Amino acid sequence: MLTEKLLSVENLSISIGEGELARPLLSNVTFAVRPKSVLGIIGESGSGKTLLSRALVNWVRPPLRVTSGRVIYRERDLLSMSESEIGTLRGREIAYVGSNPTTALDPTVPVGHQIEEKLRAIDPGLPREQTRKRVIDLLDAVRIPSARARFDEYPFQFSGGMMQRAMIVDALISNPKLLVADNITQPLDVTVAAQILRLLRDLQTDFGTSIVFVSSSFGTIVDIADDVVVLDKGTVVEAQETRAIQHSPEHPYTKELLAKVPRLWHQVGNIPVPNSDPVVLDVRDVAKTYEVKDRKSLFKKNRVQAVRGVSFEIRRGESLGLIGESGCGKSTLSRLLSSLEAPDRGEIKIDGVDVATLRGEALLGMRRRFQLLLQDPYNSIPSHVSIGATIAEPLRIHGLASSRDLRQRVYDAMAEVGLSSDLYDSLPVGLSAGQRQRVNIARAMVLKPSVLILDETLSALDQVEQAKLLDLFDDLQRKHGITYLYISHDLAMVRRACAKIAVMYLGRIVELGDNATIFDNPAHPYTRTLLSSVSTVEAKPFLPSDYLLEGEPPDPIQIPSGCSFQSRCPFVVETCRRQDPLLEARSDWDAAACHLGLEDLPAASIEKQPSLGGLLETANNSVERL
Repeated sequence: MLTEKLLSVENLSISIGEGELARPLLSNVTFAVRPKSVLGIIGESGSGKTLLSRALVNWVRPPLRVTSGRVIYRERDLLSMSESEIGTLRGREIAYVGSNPTTALDPTVPVGHQIEEKLRAIDPGLPREQTRKRVIDLLDAVRIPSARARFDEYPFQFSGGMMQRAMIVDALISNPKLLVADNITQPLDVTVAAQILRLLRDLQTDFGTSIVFVSSSFGTIVDIADDVVVLDKGTVVEAQETRAIQHSPEHPYTKELLAKVPRLWHQVGNIPVPNSDPVVLDVRDVAKTYEVKDRKSLFKKNRVQAVRGVSFEIRRGESLGLIGESGCGKSTLSRLLSSLEAPDRGEIKIDGVDVATLRGEALLGMRRRFQLLLQDPYNSIPSHVSIGATIAEPLRIHGLASSRDLRQRVYDAMAEVGLSSDLYDSLPVGLSAGQRQRVNIARAMVLKPSVLILDETLSALDQVEQAKLLDLFDDLQRKHGITYLYISHDLAMVRRACAKIAVMYLGRIVELGDNATIFDNPAHPYTRTLLSSVSTVEAKPFLPSDYLLEGEPPDPIQIPSGCSFQSRCPFVVETCRRQDPLLEARSDWDAAACHLGLEDLPAASIEKQPSLGGLLETANNSVERL
């Protein structure tokens, strides 16, 4: 029983609607946050996590209504405060960071200036030089590249991951007593997420900040939280210390959640089998460089080397995963592969035809054979167009269906991806993120493509929704022989879905290998770094103490000589500084671009956790009995 409380939630209930139409969203939620601790809140999509996190800072607006309960912060009920009263706490003593940072800042004012103004409003006596320095130091602490220069850039110049880190700085700038963080690491790659978790822990330790950390990732919760609250359909079903809930969960729903956590090392991944099918996607020495204006010169332009000599091939019915940090060139490569942009050099062949040579009707015909599925399930389909019309649009563009049989082809595509035909004339308003992605998949599948490029397609979904869509992709692959390229920072998803994996760093592939080799015995230190950074409930064979990175990749405008990873590699030798390593084969399909041998790297070592293996077996058995 908790005796010390910085914040306590007592019998909180929230509903939507009035009278007989009212529907409960949260029901009698009760828990407490200890001073100087991290409380994790976990549950599937739709469990009420985000609504609860917003209620903690009194952001419940019509048509939502608080029907009962209190949120007590230092003996004051936040829910009974007026907007002016809560305004004296929110942003100062209590900070909130949401999962969607793209609309949080004024697009007409530079990012650093907005954060600086907030700090000056909180502490007007601080000299401007000190406020500027503190903002830049925090931007640097959350690994914003070139923080001093980024201080003067506008929100549209920041990537989604950088915006998320900027919003974390905005929340931390006042050294709050309570920080509510709602799914803030989900859109970030594993190395940045690991640094953010460390930063939050430092904040909690150095300034005594209590943190409410909301996540759909059990591994992330285990990494950061002292206590855990499990939320299911708006109700708290279990609350324990993290270690207890990890090793001895009591509620069936908690056991089910734990059993569904993707495993990286305690399960067999997608094993490659000998494949004599023809090569569908053949990429040879592809490169892309962009010219961008030099911020320090009126006329000078710089050359950004986004993709540098990438080569690989995928055979019919195979799945290749492409992993790497944000900014490594993955998304640029996806645009080149889908013919949205042309490479500066190299060949991209689909079924033996170089897409760069195609024009007009020939290119349009080729585009029927490959489709690109994007990350954002909300902005990638129009909100004002019916679901049926959205899915039918490719058929109209390519002239593949008459008005008589168009509706039936859309119905068939909807059924194949698990969408009810009743949704045909409905708008996408009210659909979950998983349902919206099914609309995207149906829109792609209606053309019967041979290649699907999934650019972070599942990263906005929780692990349960991810598992459902991965099963769907498996079914589609078995039925139609589709070839997949998964581009993702989600290593657990890639482990589950892909037989072969390519690791990309600073525009270049630094390691290629089959699933087992990449996860169990990779040859490149960067691959091991990614694996050491991932949040998981398992013991890791590659320890963060050996591999966890500091700093950002080098500027793609000024790539250093020698190995491009040398400035961050913990095991760099003199040869790495002088000579750029080639991608050399280790076996029929495995290759790595590194001067070091496996004998030069720390041996992989799974730490023994006797209770963990038993827990996984118990959890899975519990789910089977449910």
